[in-house]
Amino acid sequence: MGNLEGKAALVTGGSRGIGRAICLELARQGARVVVNYHSNAEAAAEVVARIKEAGGEAVAIGGDVANADAAAALVKGAVEALGGLDILVNNAGITRDRLLMRMSESDWDDVHNTNLKGTFLVTKAAMRPLLRSSAGRIIVITSVIGVMGNAGQANYAAAKAGLIGFTRAVAREVASRAITVNAVAPGFIETDIIAPMSEEAIKGAMAQIPMERMAKPEEVAPLVAFLAGDGGGYITGQCIHVDGGMVMA
Repeated sequence: MGNLEGKAALVTGGSRGIGRAICLELARQGARVVVNYHSNAEAAAEVVARIKEAGGEAVAIGGDVANADAAAALVKGAVEALGGLDILVNNAGITRDRLLMRMSESDWDDVHNTNLKGTFLVTKAAMRPLLRSSAGRIIVITSVIGVMGNAGQANYAAAKAGLIGFTRAVAREVASRAITVNAVAPGFIETDIIAPMSEEAIKGAMAQIPMERMAKPEEVAPLVAFLAGDGGGYITGQCIHVDGGMVMA
């Protein structure tokens, strides 16, 4: 029996990268998982198939978290599919990297709408079912970029920093109802988000990592699973880094 046996979990942006690894790890530990995706239904179906092949329970539900109606429908669909909701992982995110002087208003808005507003919309919609859980868990995937900043990512850094403030505010609101709210801040992870980076940019990033390597998504997922389980029951309002030592504070 896994640490999360029987728990119902919704993971936004669960079809690829860190979200995919989180879905697989939660399922491995016994959770029933809704894999949310925006446009890549095939990738989400592959995650569901992997979980079912291992004896787990999962379903894919599409929806744009940046749209209020879609976010509400996503949560409603997850609750109907799983019979409730115990764990929410806000992972969906995008990048639109440009130097500030070249950044368009849509570059700014698109990143904030998905990364920050999307987390607000889904969390708000999920609050009532989470309150009905005996031990609700909300985990927000932010980034070290939201802590330390990065040239060419003013929009992304601002949105990810906003998620940390959001996490701490909501944690205070719901602590008395036995719901924990925590953020996980990955560093440079081997996902398709870093694919557009130049070799020079990757070298610059590596120079900032004391452990001298990037992480794999599978190195982030176990922390999320821990925070989602009984072991994380007295941890709330925290931002925990998985970054190879990039940010030591």
